[in-house]
Amino acid sequence: MFQENASPIDPSEEQLTPEQYHICRLKGTEPPFSGKYTDCKLEGIYHCVCCGNALFASETKYDSGSGWPSFFDVLSEASVAEHADSSFGMRRVEVTCKHCDAHLGHVFPDGPDPTGLRYCINSLALELKTQ
Repeated sequence: MFQENASPIDPSEEQLTPEQYHICRLKGTEPPFSGKYTDCKLEGIYHCVCCGNALFASETKYDSGSGWPSFFDVLSEASVAEHADSSFGMRRVEVTCKHCDAHLGHVFPDGPDPTGLRYCINSLALELKTQ
């Protein structure tokens, strides 16, 4: 039933936890060292929690000491998009899911070889599918 002056409901708001929604749709972040994938060593593919798009392979995950899951490369060109982010008075590069635009985290140029990149990603934005 249509309600006059009702705001449209974002479908992801109903399928995500409030914490996931805060990160993925409102561009929040989880506290460092709190995410379930920060110290995870399982093999598999990390997917977007909102749409299931494949994002990162466990082979590119490493311990950056930052408190968030870190990867030195994306799974493919179809995985993530990068956007300038000047929020909080900082100049950073935001990483979003290329399929649904969910906020994932940020990428920094201080990672290991071979890319020199550190994709610093919120655990709550990810779903690991083990092999």
